[in-house]
Amino acid sequence: MTKITLVTSAAGGTQGQTGRHVSEMLLQQGHQVRAFVRQIDSRSDRLKSLGAEIFVGDFLDVRSVEQATRGVSSIYFAYPVQDGLAEATAAMAFAARRHGIARLVNLVMYQSSIDAPTPRMRQNYLSEQLFEWAGVGPLHLRATVFYENVARLVGANLPERGAIRLPLGDEGTILPLISAEDVARVAVGLLAGSEQAAGSAYPIIGSVNSVGDIVRAFARVFDRDIHYEEISDEEWRSEVLARGWNAHAVEHLSSLWKSLRAARLSAETARFAVTDTIEKIGGAEPKTFEQFVRERKSELLAPAPAAKATA
Repeated sequence: MTKITLVTSAAGGTQGQTGRHVSEMLLQQGHQVRAFVRQIDSRSDRLKSLGAEIFVGDFLDVRSVEQATRGVSSIYFAYPVQDGLAEATAAMAFAARRHGIARLVNLVMYQSSIDAPTPRMRQNYLSEQLFEWAGVGPLHLRATVFYENVARLVGANLPERGAIRLPLGDEGTILPLISAEDVARVAVGLLAGSEQAAGSAYPIIGSVNSVGDIVRAFARVFDRDIHYEEISDEEWRSEVLARGWNAHAVEHLSSLWKSLRAARLSAETARFAVTDTIEKIGGAEPKTFEQFVRERKSELLAPAPAAKATA
């Protein structure tokens, strides 16, 4: 029987676009992909041209999700940082169990526990439990902050002000980061590789950077004076909400910035270290932050569009 992988968030959006990367990588390796998308557009057309089967559906409609899982052998589940994670997880857990799925790669945050520092991280932990109770062979991919999201934050101010404006304390604050492509490589390795113990978790960090490191990387790539401006939580929230960021994502990031500032004042940052998961399972060394900035240089100089609540 032909094996098909259902990839959710396959078209990609404004956050990490891991679903798009996973779809493209699986197709390049000769695997069959059913791409779960919200609508037909140029992004879904591109996936179709690469050989993907397109399924237009809704994460929050259990009938839609159940139909999407029929006939697939594995699932990549990546829900955007917006409201609805509990409902989407429950729908997917139900559908995957009904159709006998034995491998589901679940993308969550790096810190996933009942006492994690942000509401989204705590919700992620509950999503892990739901998939495990459903008995659908879940593997939890715990990714830290995406390079793409840092670039999105920086890009809004870089062309106009030449500034990196964040509420992160001083330039010594540490950020554990990763590229969405490296997350996708690990996901593909888990989806297409050998059997793994259900319920296993894979923390992944691609690089560990201080705020000062990030400033210097941008300055080198753009060969210009770029500086860091510390702003208040309230100022940051006001700016990103005005650009159209959804409130769920803003609440998550506000809590994350506070936790990173607190870690700066303690020994907690010592636990942040580049993990070998990317190389061992994804088959490549992790991309550095400066590599990523060089690749996206032209995009970062363009005016930032208003954000949409997609992933």
